[in-house]
Amino acid sequence: MRSMTGYGRGEVDHGGMKLSVELNSVNRKQSDLVVNLPRDLAELEPRIRQTINERISRGRMNALVTLQESANGARKLALDTGLARSYHEAMLTLQKELSAPGEITIGTILQAPGVMRSPEHSIDAAEAWPVLQQALAAALAELIKMREREGKHLAKDLIHRLKVLRKEIKEVRALYPDVVKKYRRALLERIEKAGLNLPIDDERLLKEVSFFADRSDISEELTRLESHLAQFAHHLRKNEPVGRTLEFITQEIFRELNTLGAKSNDAAISQHVVACKSELEKIREQIQNLE
Repeated sequence: MRSMTGYGRGEVDHGGMKLSVELNSVNRKQSDLVVNLPRDLAELEPRIRQTINERISRGRMNALVTLQESANGARKLALDTGLARSYHEAMLTLQKELSAPGEITIGTILQAPGVMRSPEHSIDAAEAWPVLQQALAAALAELIKMREREGKHLAKDLIHRLKVLRKEIKEVRALYPDVVKKYRRALLERIEKAGLNLPIDDERLLKEVSFFADRSDISEELTRLESHLAQFAHHLRKNEPVGRTLEFITQEIFRELNTLGAKSNDAAISQHVVACKSELEKIREQIQNLE
């Protein structure tokens, strides 16, 4: 199980140049990948997307590829001879028109803008792909390792919250058998206070209690809740993306809790249902971080 938050970096030297790949990812319901590449490598974007999408299924991902001269690369300056010649001719023409004295030296020409500059990094995309692929693989490995590490921490927290939910539901199951009995006692007390003289086995009384029992029966909801929690725990142990599955199971748990709370007709059970919803809301927030 992985988180959707992570960072990875990989770099490889190639022919005096250094190719580096930086990946960072954050939470997002769908997969969203943004790739930034040097112009010379723009045609490699589909390959980069495919490589990343094969390993990452969810989250907003930024991939930054940079190309720069490596530390041990030969440092050479680029000289624009044509531009230098144009400067020289322009200077001679201006000097002649103004009758200006002085000598036009090579130093003056070399200082003119654009005559001498750092070399432009140029690389063939097809030749660069194997190197870029290595850097990308290293960045992905580091990113996934970080996402898995954070995923383990999230799993521990979710397991703890599942235990809390199971405890609350166990309390509800223990309280449930007394709900009908309490209703029957309360109904008999109201009849007695009203001065009505009804025998305990009166048919109308039995029908009312039976109707209440059917209406407040939450045994099915409790069974489904326990099943959903078991499924949730099962998916937490998987080594594959489970975020969407856990979101679905969480929605089902909320639905069962709503039904249970509406049917129970008992204050004590309602308190446990509220506690379950509060804990489940925290679970829902956490699984938003899962791939």
